[in-house]
Order: sequence, then structure tokens, then C-alpha cells
Amino acid sequence: MAWKWKYSHKEEMEDTSSRHPGLTGLQNLENTCYMNAVLQCLCSLPQLVEYFLSGRWNTALRTEIGESATAFGCLMSDMWLGDFDYVSPEAFHSVFGKQYPTFSRRTQHDAQEFLICVLDELHEAFKESSRHRAGAEARGSGSGTSIITQLFEGQLSYGITCLKCNTITDRPESFTVLSLPIPSRRVCSLQECLDCFFQPDTLTRNNQIHCYWCGTNQDATVKATITRAPQIIIFHLKRFAWQDKHRRKLSTTVDYPLQNLDLSPYSSTFSYNEVYSLCAVVNHAGDIDYGHYTAFCKHSTTKHWYSFDDVQVTKISDSAVQTDTAYLLFYTCQGY
Repeated sequence: MAWKWKYSHKEEMEDTSSRHPGLTGLQNLENTCYMNAVLQCLCSLPQLVEYFLSGRWNTALRTEIGESATAFGCLMSDMWLGDFDYVSPEAFHSVFGKQYPTFSRRTQHDAQEFLICVLDELHEAFKESSRHRAGAEARGSGSGTSIITQLFEGQLSYGITCLKCNTITDRPESFTVLSLPIPSRRVCSLQECLDCFFQPDTLTRNNQIHCYWCGTNQDATVKATITRAPQIIIFHLKRFAWQDKHRRKLSTTVDYPLQNLDLSPYSSTFSYNEVYSLCAVVNHAGDIDYGHYTAFCKHSTTKHWYSFDDVQVTKISDSAVQTDTAYLLFYTCQGY
């Protein structure tokens, strides 16, 4: 299938033109800033960029279900040509909307929900069939491996302790995005958000667990730990919360490090691969009904940070990356 794209030829503009590959804006198709921000972040990740630009994706593609992945690959290629101020994601939006009709409507959507759907769609398009997955069972995945699981999938273990007999059972769970609660205060740190997520929780009353050894429902504690850290870890800051039957946005400023994020306190085994550097951010400004999404991405070649606001691309300082509008944080492992 031949894809048709709309381009704007590069003009001479200070700090905003596509002087380098990977600095290409995306046209807003009417309320699609959520999509543009997520696509900019994904298309800035060095490991994913190399996978697509090298052509490896063509070999892995399951063509019968790979229409969205093909459109994504074509869009990635055009964004890294460096020949245009911006391109239109209309072809990707169209084919992706056929698979996920919710996103076909040009209304505001949640960037985190869109991100999860994109990762799921790419995984399905590139995952290896079971007959090609020697050792997959030992890995613990029943849904196949792909470039998405290789880069983004981590694993948690929930240790559940019965408070009557003290028996501990472990429940593994894979993840691609960690949704972190935000403490109720004006300013907090990402570390405090992580502390909230990984702190032990007590299950009582209607939340009791059924203890196999006791044979009845019992109070219990549950605590999560990271048993396998991914190459790229994505944090979703839970800014949208329910209060008195109304959904509201938390405006808490979350301080997050640009480098040396250490996840070893939350891991069952420490390794060097659990120290991370920030590589991309999805921001959400405004309120729930009238918000706008933008992205900050670190260029893999120049190592400079850039702001992507639909078609507008602007170089920014490292200090400007820290904002009170951060919604999704992409960290890449310093060991890779």
C-alpha cells in the first residue's frame, strides 16, 4: 500500500526548523495533540528509532495485522528525514482508528491510554509466533516477544503475606507503564511517588485474600517489588483523580531527575541496569476539559532537549525540562 503524506517544505527559521533528522513537527488534525506528543516521544527513543530506520521491522512484521505498524514505520522514517518542518500523521491516525475506533473521533483523549494502545498494537504486529520462541515459557510471558516487550516490558512481584499464618505467596505481573500516585501536597519528588507505589498495603474487610493454608479469607499485606527492570521505563503520573464524585486534575509539581534515577530500592536484586536517564516527557497543560499536550524529547544525536508543540519544534535548556505539567516520563537505562 502506498502512503500519502502532507509536508511543509523547510523554511529558514532560527531554532525551529528541522536542521537535523528527528526534529520534525506533527500537524494537529483537530484535537490530536495527545497523539502528536506520544508519537514524538516514541519516535525519539534511540532503541526504537534504530529498529525502524535499520529496516529490521520489515522482517519481523506480521503483515496480516501490521497496517498500523506499517504506517508508524513510514511516519518514523519521514520524521527522521530532516527535510520538512512538519509532516501529517493523518495516515497513521486513519489506520489506527480502524483498530481503535475511540481514537478515530477527533476529540480530546488521554495520552496515557493512547500510549498503551499504540504499544499493544506494535507488539501484536511484531511478536514472534510460539514456534519461534525457544525459552519463552522460562521467560514467563504467554503473549510472545517483540521489540516492544524487549524494550518496555518489566516485571513486578507482589508479595502477599497472610496476617494469620504469615505465609507469603508471590504473584508476578508484567508491565509496560507504571501509574504512580501523587502525594497530596504542592511539591513532591518522583522518588516520593515511587515510595507511595511500592509501600506495603493492608488488605482487610472486602479486600481480604483467600489464604490457601488457612482455608478462609484473611487480612493480608501486599508489597510490590521490581523483579525485572525494562530497558525503557515509562511512568504515568496520576494527575487525574476523583474527589467527591468529580474528576479533577492535580497540579502538584513533581520534581524528577534528568539523570541517575536509581530504582534499586524497589528491586529484589540490584544491578547496574536499574539506573536511568530521562529521555522524553509528555506534558499536559490546562484542565481536564480544555487541556493541551506537548512533548519534550532529548535528541539521540545532538543530546540537546527540544520542545514539540504540534508543528512547532524549539530547542530548550536542560533546566526547562522540569515543569509542573509533566504527565508521562520516559526513562532509558544507562546500562544500555
